[in-house]
Amino acid sequence: MTRDVHPRILIVEDEKDIVQVLEFALRQAGFETVSARDGGEAFARIREKAPDAVILDLMLPDISGTEICRQLKGNARTATVPVIMLTARSEEVDRVVGFELGADDYITKPFSVREVVLRVKAILRRGVAGEAPPREQVGPIRLDTEAHRVFVDSQEVDLTALEFRLLETFMARVGRVQTREQLLRDVWQMTGELQTRTVDTHVKRLREKLGSGRDLIETVRGLGYRMSDPAEK
Repeated sequence: MTRDVHPRILIVEDEKDIVQVLEFALRQAGFETVSARDGGEAFARIREKAPDAVILDLMLPDISGTEICRQLKGNARTATVPVIMLTARSEEVDRVVGFELGADDYITKPFSVREVVLRVKAILRRGVAGEAPPREQVGPIRLDTEAHRVFVDSQEVDLTALEFRLLETFMARVGRVQTREQLLRDVWQMTGELQTRTVDTHVKRLREKLGSGRDLIETVRGLGYRMSDPAEK
């Protein structure tokens, strides 16, 4: 996605005071902001113009934040738009649900406005810089990043937003070992807040869906995982 000089941040939050504080801080930092008080208004804003990032409260008066996130990540037009979850709840189960649906970061209330601004900047940097894009094809697995679709032996495979990001990461780093800690950081954007068994669980689910391509994601004992390309062996 091509970004404007001033990235557009959509704030979906029903508490007026919080919206005002966030808008002021983000504008001071050089961002353009637009806000929505509920899910219906949020989708209307997105239809007008896709934002560069979304700050999304989980507790909204009409549609839950998790449902909004699910719809954003399931739509090819908005699947790559970063989503920062904002909520008063801090239990790990809420974080897991949010990341399972494809959220890119998670901030609990009360929060530091400076922290929110820094998180937004970090997420936008991840989207425009860094490593080479993922390969389009590895063995029987074909990745269509534009359409947010995956095919194995020419048959489409239904992946969650998080599984798609996990596969993208592997296909961008073919032949390189990825530790569980690296994957937590780069796919979940978390550092030690989730147990590494979370990675194992999701890799297991991803393998099950990849059919004949499942063995391309190898377990590297004591380290983590690596994707191999049969054409390079």
